[in-house]
Amino acid sequence: MTALSRRGVLKSLPIAAGAVVAAGATGSHAVAGRTDDDSFPQPETRGTPPGTGRLATELTVRFTELEIPGAGSVLTRTYEGTVPGPTLRVRPGDSLEITHINALPANGGTTHADTRQDTRRDMDPDTGPHMNVPHHFNTFNLHTHGLHVDPSGESDNVFRAFEPSDTPGTVTTYRSTVDVPADHQAGTFWYHPHHHGSTATQLLGGMGGVLVVEGDVDEVPEIAAAKDVVVCISELKLSGGRVPDLTSHGVYDEIASTFLVNGVKDPVLTIAPGEVQRWRIVNAGALSAHFLSLGGQEMHQIACDGITFTKPVATTGLTLPMGGRVDLLVRGGMPGTYRLTGGGPSRHLLTVVVTGAARSMALPAELPGRPVVLPEPTRSRTLIFRSYENAFSGAFPNAYRILGDGETPPADLRAGRGDLAWGRLSSGYTNQRIRLGEVEEWTVVNDSRSHSHHPFHLHTNHFLLTAVDNRPLATPVWHDTVAVPPNGSITFRLRAEDFTGRSMLHCHQLQHGDEGMMQIVDYVN
Repeated sequence: MTALSRRGVLKSLPIAAGAVVAAGATGSHAVAGRTDDDSFPQPETRGTPPGTGRLATELTVRFTELEIPGAGSVLTRTYEGTVPGPTLRVRPGDSLEITHINALPANGGTTHADTRQDTRRDMDPDTGPHMNVPHHFNTFNLHTHGLHVDPSGESDNVFRAFEPSDTPGTVTTYRSTVDVPADHQAGTFWYHPHHHGSTATQLLGGMGGVLVVEGDVDEVPEIAAAKDVVVCISELKLSGGRVPDLTSHGVYDEIASTFLVNGVKDPVLTIAPGEVQRWRIVNAGALSAHFLSLGGQEMHQIACDGITFTKPVATTGLTLPMGGRVDLLVRGGMPGTYRLTGGGPSRHLLTVVVTGAARSMALPAELPGRPVVLPEPTRSRTLIFRSYENAFSGAFPNAYRILGDGETPPADLRAGRGDLAWGRLSSGYTNQRIRLGEVEEWTVVNDSRSHSHHPFHLHTNHFLLTAVDNRPLATPVWHDTVAVPPNGSITFRLRAEDFTGRSMLHCHQLQHGDEGMMQIVDYVN
């Protein structure tokens, strides 16, 4: 982590139109998840003003000292001084206009402990042969995870870099304009930084927030009657009150994860017997999947990764990979205290107290979901997620690769440096060119010899999961992020639509992504 005293935490100031603006030097101190009463904590909500079709807002990224009950004082990078950041709510056809304020200190000349790294132009960590070594932890950008929007320009463009100011006491500003299509699905999405090399560190400090597209499903009478609850699960790696930067491969291995829900450790949510609540659950963690269970309560899934089902599906538990989302209708059972767990009884995410007068609330019989069918594919592709121990020397010895169709070729075999690029991200190589409107069938295989937890994430377009381990699903499911079983596979159909331009696919175990388990996708006409 860049050296920074607790008394020197940066505080954002109102900004002008210029790119660099003076910043204050006083401390910023916040209470994570605090609300005005004892109700279940909810992130601040920022929505489109009625009749405007435009949500204009600022997101300041700075070091903030948080007081988290059960975790103590924590110094970390935040959006707007909170973990998670504000919930942004828009509607189809709206424009989301964000001013990004980078109030972080400048990146150092040496950004990590790997001695192979060099900041000379021919060794630029963003484009050179060492780009898959984590770096530039105070640089970020914006990914609107799951939104079907333009991946280029100043929209959902993860190739941009929002650099900090080189001048102490000043900030830099950047703009994003994300136009939500008029026919966009209503659902639960989220936003987080996606600058290659710094994503894992920033997300493990809590940099993420929920993004809701409101629409037809919210107007179903039974859903409109239910309390709308955001459940944003953050995963922090805390050591001595800080989140260390990823300066060597094993930095996070010996640090137990601290899981927060809406910025609070094990918050309490109340529900009446028979009451139905709509929970928007987001796994905003970088390293850990959750195996959600809630004994004693009815759970009915109504959406996956922002795509609404055609009817509710009863469930007793489900897997939520890093970056994944589910919408649940939860009905209170017998009075008592219960736990939402994320992987066994030791991982308590929140406490549910069923109390009060009994209510009688109905579930919807049908939902305005997206049909789970695509035509027969005309093209197929196979991707192989594979990792190797001790493939390189230095602080990052492991090789995280995507092989198979479209794999990145060796950088320069003649120079004996092929392993630096083969199967890992290269900024100068497009791995997959996908034609709009063409239906494809993809098989993604996980045959890693180790580090075998690899959630697959595709930017810009959802895909229709049809089989796991070659076993067809009874009902296919739309995803943008799905776990690939160890020594197994997933099969899906994809029809890219509407938007051309460069985008990404990658492993959403974000340390793997930062170290090269990522590919460039080019959507073409």
